Amino acid sequence: MADSIMSKAATMEIPINSNGDTGTLPEDDSLEQAANLQWSLDEQDLQQVMVSGPNLNETSIVSGGYGGTAEGIISTSSIKGSNMHHSSSSSSSSMTAEEASRGVAVEKIETVKKWGLNTYKCTKQMISERFGRGSRTVDLELEAQIEVLRDTKKKYENVLRLARALTNHFYNMVQTQHALGDTFADLSQKSPELRDEFGYNAETQKLLCKNGETLLGAVNFFVSSINTLVNKTMEDSLMTIKMYEGARLEFDAYRSDLEELSLGPKDAVAMARIDAAQQQYQVQKDKYERLRSDVIIKLKFLEENKVKVMHKQLLLFHNAISAYFAGNQQQLEQTLKQFNIKLRPPGADKPSWLEEQ
Repeated sequence: MADSIMSKAATMEIPINSNGDTGTLPEDDSLEQAANLQWSLDEQDLQQVMVSGPNLNETSIVSGGYGGTAEGIISTSSIKGSNMHHSSSSSSSSMTAEEASRGVAVEKIETVKKWGLNTYKCTKQMISERFGRGSRTVDLELEAQIEVLRDTKKKYENVLRLARALTNHFYNMVQTQHALGDTFADLSQKSPELRDEFGYNAETQKLLCKNGETLLGAVNFFVSSINTLVNKTMEDSLMTIKMYEGARLEFDAYRSDLEELSLGPKDAVAMARIDAAQQQYQVQKDKYERLRSDVIIKLKFLEENKVKVMHKQLLLFHNAISAYFAGNQQQLEQTLKQFNIKLRPPGADKPSWLEEQ
């Protein structure tokens, strides 16, 4: 086909020359024009091959040589598709992580917003109560019980402080008696003329020291029980009371907010705000009543526990002190057995060398 076109191009005539006259071109011009025509035809054939040829997305891998079967054709579109699927999955996972972090941030912002609004309302209510402008919910009977508990705790703390001071002083006295007894015993060995006098004084101090250690065991048990009652049992009740008072303040704050909204206009926006305030008020009311019930129950059990503990501890303290100063060693030991108090052996307060490591 190209040869026939070349033969035609070589013999074809150009109707108009450079001067505008009809005639034939020289041989060189004819050859140049034929070459140009051949180049244009080659470009058209190449474009046709590009259009009608095989898809470049498919790569032919022939195991049996040129012209083999099409079993070895691998579609590059499948490779691109797998790569696109991998990239899309990675991008979707990154988007999921980004959405999760964004959700956490939004949740934190909402929490801070609610906390700020709640703090503002409670502060406003507290200031209103202090200046006598706002109303507060008062349970006269419960408030009286709470005041009694706080006053009782202060008095018991004073008892605990004095009992610890007595224990420290008495411990020092017992240590002094122990040292004095050892000195008397040593002098009785070195002073033959005063051996009997130093001897029975040494025995007396050792007996007093033994009875003093027994009394210290009873007093330490008394101090430990009072400390548990004051700093654990009573403190736990006061923590619940503190939570109750905070819930009472929040309840009054949302109650005042609802009352203010109820006195305002009754349009659609205002009614929506009133409904939201009503829901929040109900939540705070339930919380307040629940904590109020908890406080009442804890105060009841605390009073019963306090009476039981103090009855036992005051009886112990009285019997131990009376037996010690009466010099009745047998009664003193019997008192410790009655209350299941075991004395620590000498040196038990110090940790062993294994515990110190």
